[in-house]
Amino acid sequence: MAFEPPQRLVRALGETAPDGDGWLEKLPEAAQQAVDLRGLTVDRVQVPGGRSSLVVLVRRADGTPAVLKLAPPRFRPEAERAALAHWGGQGAVQLLEGQETAGVLLLERLHPDVSVRSLAEAKALLEAAGTLRRLWVEPPAGQVFETVAERTGRQAEAMRETAVGSAVPEVGALVDAALAAREELVAAPPEVRLLHGTFRQSKVLAGERAPWLAVGPDPVVGECAFDLARLVRDRVEDLIASPSGAGTTRRRVRKLAESLELDAERVRGWSLFRAVESGVRALRVGRGRDAELLLEFAGWL
Repeated sequence: MAFEPPQRLVRALGETAPDGDGWLEKLPEAAQQAVDLRGLTVDRVQVPGGRSSLVVLVRRADGTPAVLKLAPPRFRPEAERAALAHWGGQGAVQLLEGQETAGVLLLERLHPDVSVRSLAEAKALLEAAGTLRRLWVEPPAGQVFETVAERTGRQAEAMRETAVGSAVPEVGALVDAALAAREELVAAPPEVRLLHGTFRQSKVLAGERAPWLAVGPDPVVGECAFDLARLVRDRVEDLIASPSGAGTTRRRVRKLAESLELDAERVRGWSLFRAVESGVRALRVGRGRDAELLLEFAGWL
């Protein structure tokens, strides 16, 4: 079959691809090679799919449903492979093969169209938080993952550069507040847990062997509050549209922190940093509406 990448993926990679990157052009051939090597039968390409990888629904030679995932090196697919192998299916999708092809993962098939977001908000947050708790384990010995301090340090530099040239007045103040929060947070002795790294409701899918399992990690090692911070702003459009959005946001921080026995101020601080970082990144690539929502949300924290 023709492995045509979904338009959502094409647009997203077009925003972030470095000059001379030919991954997208080579993707159809790479997908066909990955299918042939494993003797897979293709059901369909998942649409709209994600923003960082091609997801193909396939069947193994024995008829078992599976997922073939291909991602560019800059999205760290080998780190994802290492994290999934370490979790061993506990709280996360199962890695199905030991053989390694760079940038290619063969995964357990979940229900790709049924995420925790399909639940009512309170129930969705409860189920998502419970799934996240299962992932917070000691990192594997000898396996080097990026740390929270390292990742946010890179992001901080990019935030400073974008803020200097921004025509949006409030961006500079929000970036200053976010960077100050980060400095205080990373100054504390580091907690060492393997984290999902990009956890949100849409990354929790329905499964057969467990009701809900996490997918699509961008793993990092550090404190659990960093992982919870992305979940805090889920359904940000609904929060912004609500007359009580600011109060709801603060209550959400407190309730999520309490449910996972974390310090609410550290969850709030990382939520601020991550929301501003995402908002500034959206500004950088010209997604003005996304930037507006994220920066308004950040102002409530």
